[in-house]
Amino acid sequence: MNSSAAAPLIVVVGSANMDLVVHAPRLPSRGETLLGDRFETVNGGKGANQAVAAARLGAQVAMVGCVGTDGFGTALCDALYRERIDLAHVHLIAGQASGIAAITVSSEGANSIVVAPGANAQLNAVHVDAATDLIARADMLVCQLEVPLAPIARAIDIAARNGTPVLLNPAPAQPLPDVLYRQIDYLLVNETEAALLTGIPVNGVPCARFAADALLGKGVRNVLVTLGAQGVIWAGEQGSGYMTAPSTRVVDTTAAGDTFAGGFAVERANGAPMQQAIAFGQRAAAVSVTRSGAQTSIPFRAELEEHRVSPA
Repeated sequence: MNSSAAAPLIVVVGSANMDLVVHAPRLPSRGETLLGDRFETVNGGKGANQAVAAARLGAQVAMVGCVGTDGFGTALCDALYRERIDLAHVHLIAGQASGIAAITVSSEGANSIVVAPGANAQLNAVHVDAATDLIARADMLVCQLEVPLAPIARAIDIAARNGTPVLLNPAPAQPLPDVLYRQIDYLLVNETEAALLTGIPVNGVPCARFAADALLGKGVRNVLVTLGAQGVIWAGEQGSGYMTAPSTRVVDTTAAGDTFAGGFAVERANGAPMQQAIAFGQRAAAVSVTRSGAQTSIPFRAELEEHRVSPA
C-alpha cells in the first residue's frame, strides 16, 4: 500500500466503450418497442469508468486496453487524456470498431445495458506483458471482465508475483478458474455476480453474507457484495460487516458501481481501513447516481465535501 504523501498509482486493465444512451419512461418489456425521451453519447466502459473514478478521486492512473481507429476511439482516448490518465498502454486496433454499450435508462434511474466489445475483445497477453513493469510498481491493479479473461488472468498473475494488490470486479459475470480466486485481494461483486460465482441466490443482506463466505472459501482475501440502495456486505482479513448505503435522490445508476470501485481502490491504496474505504466509495457513488451518464456522473474528490448524504 502507498505509505507516502504522493498519490497512489492505480493500473486499470479493462474496457473503454462509447455509451449510446436512450432515456425512456421505463425499461421495455421483452419484444416491446418503446418511445424514448432523449438520446446522448457518453464516454464509458467499465475499465475507463473505474480509471476516471480513481483519477478524479485522488490517484495517479494508467490504463491498459484497446480502442478502434474510429471516431469513438479518438473521443474515448481524448476524454481519458483530459483526466491525466496514462495512455501509453492503450492500443489502437486497425480495422476494428471501438466498443459500444447500448443503454436504456428509465425515469426512476434503473438501466439495462447491452455491450458490443469491438476492439476491447482484441486485448491479449502481449499487451499486458508490455505493461509488466507498470503493474509491478503499482499500488493496486484494478480489472473487470468486459475484455477477454485470458489477459485479465495474465495481469492478475503479474500483480500477484510482484506483490501488487488486486481488485477484480467480475462484470459481466462468468465462471473463474480456481487459481484466480487465490490471487485476488478484493473481489467486488453485485448480487447477480455473487450468485453466478457461488450458485447461491443472492437477494438481500442474509444471502449476501452466505455468498461472501463462499467466495472467501475459494481463496479470495476480501469480498465486497454491493446491494445497491441496501448497502455493502464485506468480509475478509479485517473481519466482516455491513454498511448501509447513503440516502440520495436517484437520477441514473449508470457507473455507480464503477464509481464505488474507483473510490474504494484509491482509499485502500492510500492505506485506509476497509470500512473507511467502503464509506468513501459509497459517498462517491451516492453523488454519481444524482447525475446522468457514465463518466459524466463521476465526482471529483473535492465535491464529496459539498454533497453530504445521510445514512439510509
